[in-house]
Amino acid sequence: MPQPTPQHNDRHWQGRRVWITGGTSGIGWALADALARRGARLALTARSADAIAAAVAGLPGSGHLALPADIADPAALDRALALLRESWGGLDLAILNAGTYVPMRGDAIDLPAAHRLVDVNLKGTISAAAAAIALFLAAGRGHLAVVASVAGYVGLPKALVYGATKAALINFTEALHIDLAGRGIKVQLVCPGFVATPLTDGNDFRMPALLTAEDAAARIVAGLTSRRFEIHFPKRFTLGLKLMRLLPYPVAFRLIHRATGL
Repeated sequence: MPQPTPQHNDRHWQGRRVWITGGTSGIGWALADALARRGARLALTARSADAIAAAVAGLPGSGHLALPADIADPAALDRALALLRESWGGLDLAILNAGTYVPMRGDAIDLPAAHRLVDVNLKGTISAAAAAIALFLAAGRGHLAVVASVAGYVGLPKALVYGATKAALINFTEALHIDLAGRGIKVQLVCPGFVATPLTDGNDFRMPALLTAEDAAARIVAGLTSRRFEIHFPKRFTLGLKLMRLLPYPVAFRLIHRATGL
């Protein structure tokens, strides 16, 4: 079940201008709905103009924006951000959540799919971050949250390339946090475990500690008002993967094979 949010956290969101990429389904849509219910104004970005229009129409409250764009297309992203600046004049929070997932293993590397993963998950997120940071620097304040994944902690079966893009995002966000300290910009990293979304529906393996998108969104909303750099959950799963990073490779590899059966 989604975790309850204290009332003072609800007041924190009143009138906040929030941009979410990948906002039409899964975690992105659940976040948009949760924040709109707390009084925030939402700008949603995804590739499909029809899906974005429907998502914005379904949000509670008013003043929301539909910003269709493929974040892997710099020109489309520039157009979306120009409309955001024209409509709102600025931005309080950017949640960079857009991403794609294709199961892949080392004996069957799909190069077009691999390149698309890098273009969307990594290059697109970097482009979106650069656009949001420019707005924040101009205003002297802002809040950036980058959604990576626990698949970025260690190499996992069927996460070839996807996991690499998420590992790169973790490193990228760590560096952003260091570089922007003292500039009035709060930077946070979000690393969810397995969440039931259209992207994970096709998985043919057991997903431990699987959460609903609504539960994931509630945990992220609570974390965004905290001082923590990293928001990761569920901890009974994520802490085990963090431990894997500290173990010698032979031990970690054996444990991963045993746990996944792959």
